[in-house]
Amino acid sequence: MSIKKLEDGRYFVDIRPDGSKGRRIRRKFEKKNLAVAFEREVLADRPSVDVFGNLLDKRYLSDFIATWWLLIGRHKDYANRRLNNLQCICLDMGDPMMYEIDERMVAEYRSRRLDQGVKASTINHDLFAFSAALKAMAEIGEYHGSNPVLSLPRLKEKTPEMAYLNHEEIGAFLSICKGSGDYYRMAVLLLSTGCRWNEAYQLMGEHIIGNKVVFNFTKNNKRRVVPVSDDVVRLVKHRKEGRLFRVSYKWFRLKLKVAKPNLPDGQAVHVLRHTFATHFMMNGGNIISLQKILGHADISQTMTYAHFSPDYLSDAVMHNPLCDMSIECPHFEEKGR
Repeated sequence: MSIKKLEDGRYFVDIRPDGSKGRRIRRKFEKKNLAVAFEREVLADRPSVDVFGNLLDKRYLSDFIATWWLLIGRHKDYANRRLNNLQCICLDMGDPMMYEIDERMVAEYRSRRLDQGVKASTINHDLFAFSAALKAMAEIGEYHGSNPVLSLPRLKEKTPEMAYLNHEEIGAFLSICKGSGDYYRMAVLLLSTGCRWNEAYQLMGEHIIGNKVVFNFTKNNKRRVVPVSDDVVRLVKHRKEGRLFRVSYKWFRLKLKVAKPNLPDGQAVHVLRHTFATHFMMNGGNIISLQKILGHADISQTMTYAHFSPDYLSDAVMHNPLCDMSIECPHFEEKGR
């Protein structure tokens, strides 16, 4: 029986609404009528099947997202951002039932978003969040359908222009921040370590030990340590404990626009991270060291800065077919003749 009376007088509901191999639901109730009502409610909400025997999940996408948020999403890193990704997809798709979401619907969603001028990278990020939500819900038995996102290749993304500040622009930006206390300190830290905004924003006095800055709240949740100069420590560590910076992201972005008016769309405070990496390589830094400083899991991410190295592919100058010839007009002559 799906309902049985326990020795303590309570009633135990034990059912598998999706069959013997499906999810198992168990609950205890003080009264039998409550147990019976619960069993009926679960069975009435059981997904129906199509002609092939596949379960039809008749929940609306908005209901699926609400359940995901309650059970999983709100405990994740960047939870609100992920929730926003999913809600945007739900709105754009018209809040379909879960069983209606297939490869065709996802492909139409992508095409529609591209026609609206949305970047391929943004669409890929949104669908990554959706795919991850489907996978997570399946792992806890709350979703039994397919994952149509996995069947489609990622949209090809254009390599974005990576802007950075030159020495004059760095000086201008620091001058703008100079009289603003924490803003100046944070600007110096960002340019000295190449850290991300959020990593610096959550930095505390106790995280600076000697000449080492310890970043605990990183994107990949792996602790990272970056050395800095004595001057940077004296400036940045203005208190021994607690949060070091009380700053506004919006203010930083506006001041960066003043220092570098031609900043590409979509690039804001992160340009300071690019600035660190670019000047690091220009000054002869090692690409492996840069990978560790930036906290990149894959060296291919760091290789985007390799061409700023002074000796990057310098053999092209020494070994091209014109290297021992004069290129002065009206005709070529071998050098030394």
